[in-house]
Amino acid sequence: METQSQEIMFLNSFKINGESLVSDIVAQDYRTADIFSKYGIEYCCGGKWPLEVACKARGLDVNTITEELEYSIRNVMLPNVIDFNKWNIDFLIDYIINVHHEYLRTSIPNVLDQLERFTNSHNKKFSYLNEILLLVNQLTKNLRPHLVQEEEIIFPYIRQIAHAYENKESYARLFVRTLSKPVEAIMHNEHEIVGKSLLRIRELTGDYIPPEKACVSHKTTFSKLKEFDNDLVQHMYLENEILFPKGIKMEKELLQKTD
Repeated sequence: METQSQEIMFLNSFKINGESLVSDIVAQDYRTADIFSKYGIEYCCGGKWPLEVACKARGLDVNTITEELEYSIRNVMLPNVIDFNKWNIDFLIDYIINVHHEYLRTSIPNVLDQLERFTNSHNKKFSYLNEILLLVNQLTKNLRPHLVQEEEIIFPYIRQIAHAYENKESYARLFVRTLSKPVEAIMHNEHEIVGKSLLRIRELTGDYIPPEKACVSHKTTFSKLKEFDNDLVQHMYLENEILFPKGIKMEKELLQKTD
């Protein structure tokens, strides 16, 4: 009983060494696929060879690749007890930019590359892949300017509002404007489009569950899409349910004081 409790306390992990088969490594953790793609190492149907052999074939140092693989599967957890509502505006915005915006900028090329390669080689067998690729392309095309708009316009203004509100600045009326309009456009238009796209992708993929006997590439593609989905949902929650309502509330109170 004690042994079971101890096992539950820790995150699952596995040891990678030179004898580990490339395809088995990716099958155990899809995040390692990016490392193999980076170095041009086949990890799907043709990846049934030991890591050390694969590295030698590419003139790579197996210890260096092993370190990169182990780094890629590190587990970073955010405890559920954390109350985002208690974070101040500056910290919350920094978190959104440095975690969620950075994730999107880093992951979008990888997700698209993985999805495009898999779709090109499997769309005859799985025709729905073409629609998924179209949806993800549209999503990422809309997300890039969305991030810029938030970082250059929306977030700096919310910071100003928060500072004026917290410090009871007398000059607040000089820059207070209606935040609700651009935020409403984001929440009810842009985020709604994202939500509908994710729902359709979930429907097409069966909630990212690959079919029986799916190849490693199939599983990796669905896992990357699920990670992408999870991050977007958390991202939109922090903005729609916490950051934007707080900003609008403070702005309204400042406007009332300056009327």
